[in-house]
Amino acid sequence: MTGAMYAAIAGLRTHMQNLNVIGNNVANVNTYGYKSARSVFKTSLYTTLSGGSDGTNTMSGANPSQIGYGATMGSIGIDMSTGNYAVTGRPMDWMLDGDGFFLMGDKSVAEQFTGEGTDQTVLNGMYLTRVGNFEFGPDGYLGKDDDGNCVYGFQVTGVDKNGKPIYSDQLVPIRLPCISTDETTGKVTVVYPGAEDATGGAGGTQTGGGHITDPVDEDSKEVLPRAEFMGITIDKVTGIITGTCKDTNELVTIGCIAVGQVKNPNGVTNLGDNYYQAGSGSGGLSVSMLGGAAQSIFANGADSDTAVYMNQSLKGNQGGGGAGGGTGADDTTADCCRLRSAGKTRVLSSGLEMSKTDLAQEISQMILTQRGYQANTRIITVTDSMLEELVNMKR
Repeated sequence: MTGAMYAAIAGLRTHMQNLNVIGNNVANVNTYGYKSARSVFKTSLYTTLSGGSDGTNTMSGANPSQIGYGATMGSIGIDMSTGNYAVTGRPMDWMLDGDGFFLMGDKSVAEQFTGEGTDQTVLNGMYLTRVGNFEFGPDGYLGKDDDGNCVYGFQVTGVDKNGKPIYSDQLVPIRLPCISTDETTGKVTVVYPGAEDATGGAGGTQTGGGHITDPVDEDSKEVLPRAEFMGITIDKVTGIITGTCKDTNELVTIGCIAVGQVKNPNGVTNLGDNYYQAGSGSGGLSVSMLGGAAQSIFANGADSDTAVYMNQSLKGNQGGGGAGGGTGADDTTADCCRLRSAGKTRVLSSGLEMSKTDLAQEISQMILTQRGYQANTRIITVTDSMLEELVNMKR
């Protein structure tokens, strides 16, 4: 009889844990980008009263006799499939329609990349989010409007003689370019972030091994002021960000967002605050680009099946494409540096991803959990009554 009581207690504990999962889902029914969780029960330890038998020439077989000791929590999984699109009317609200995450981190993450195999550890430590409530902050960096993390991607470092944007192959925080004013003529020009040796009026090209820094004034050696933009938009197919510079009234390409993808999206670790991380079970983080953008901005006309790598300029390997990126990676190139395709994933603006909580389903599960909990309490009550009768047999 005590075994029945222990089994019921285990059932109570498991149903209470399930109610915690349901309660969290219901609490986040209006949380943008929330991925609902579900719990899966499994049977607990069994005691074998008698073993099974396959039978003999004269006797038939027998099944094993076992008594279980309740249920326990088997797993708590999350549903990482894409939620519905919720219109917010805010142009800087972006939603990934498909697999993948926005890559987030503080500004120092970019300094940790080397173009080697150690980049995988750096990538796995980055924050992942499905909630794109972004804005360009007062420092000119693209980030969330509720914390200090930056959106990572590939920065435009200048334009060629035909006016075509030149992209860096380095994975960096997206930022606005600066402006420089000629003291003699008063002409204002856009100056892009460049390499370590970038100076006022320079920018655009990179030297191998240099991290992208902001251009500085030749005289004061201070960072040039940020350009102000209006009408900032993102291409839903390629993720390329453009805007009109208020000072020059020209359309400027700012950069291109990167998309983080893992082999098992349901295996990411939830950090809270709408952030995930590629921990054990997710298969490691890789960097992708939307709509074949890697081939169009880095590969310089190479075949579509030719590999394109990031962070190669940090090794001094200029390859053959873009500003230090491209297809000429050497034999030491790490697989984690390969830019992959994001498939059919696209980015939608002026809206965010709705919560994946299905309120009707959660209410139904809540009722079932409540009844299961009540049934287990009934087992305890009946077992207690039987034990009381047993104790009173002496009277």
